[in-house]
Amino acid sequence: MNYPSDLTDKQWDLIKYFFDQGEYGKNRKYSQRILVNAVLYVTKTGCQWRFLPKCYPCWKTVYSFYKRAKDKGIWEKIMQALVKKSRIKLGRKAEPSYSIIDSQSVKTTSGCQERGYDGGKKIKGRKRHIVTDTQGHLLHIKVHAANIHDTVSGCEVFNQVLAKYPSIQGVCADAGYRKTMKTYVEKVKKKIIEISERIEGGWSVLAKRWVVERTFAWFNGFRRLSKDYEITVKSAENMIVVAHCMLLLKRLS
Repeated sequence: MNYPSDLTDKQWDLIKYFFDQGEYGKNRKYSQRILVNAVLYVTKTGCQWRFLPKCYPCWKTVYSFYKRAKDKGIWEKIMQALVKKSRIKLGRKAEPSYSIIDSQSVKTTSGCQERGYDGGKKIKGRKRHIVTDTQGHLLHIKVHAANIHDTVSGCEVFNQVLAKYPSIQGVCADAGYRKTMKTYVEKVKKKIIEISERIEGGWSVLAKRWVVERTFAWFNGFRRLSKDYEITVKSAENMIVVAHCMLLLKRLS
């Protein structure tokens, strides 16, 4: 049985290389493609690992495959490669020169790591801190407790995205990133930061800022991301990476 989340032949050809490197998948019983399809099914539908349809391998096998790929950074490598291909397809350079940063507070389940209370949003859970390029491609994701303020955690997030993409020369942020973040970017990193001030007494689309909000909206198409169901922050970050890979594969196929 084929599900809408399953990869087409063209989509599989774009990423199968990453699962053939080193010792990953040696002496495997199941094809890597069907295991990837099972992971994508969980991400798209939001079902628990134990409730995977019988047409996929045993849930323990699928979860082990997912976790080993996560620990080896394979999903992250796939996303970075697809982002470059998508940028080139859109007529852009492979490496981005400008970025947009924002965070989203989401509820979590009990027992999750790094939980906190966001007083502004009135949400107890975690923050998804993302950096995108001007096309909405996800460049970096950091998940942390919701009680950490944007202007503090934003410094670490921006530093991490610079390590991955040294070509970035500037960043756009909202008013929540003033002071500490602005000083860090300008004085320490010697980069440009543009702060979009809050509009009073009305509603308007802010230039550049709407792009990162659209990326958050894309997450709504994946039920696994409707709430932070992951126990560890590493898995929470990885689920978002997998979801973004699915979006990019559809664009490129």
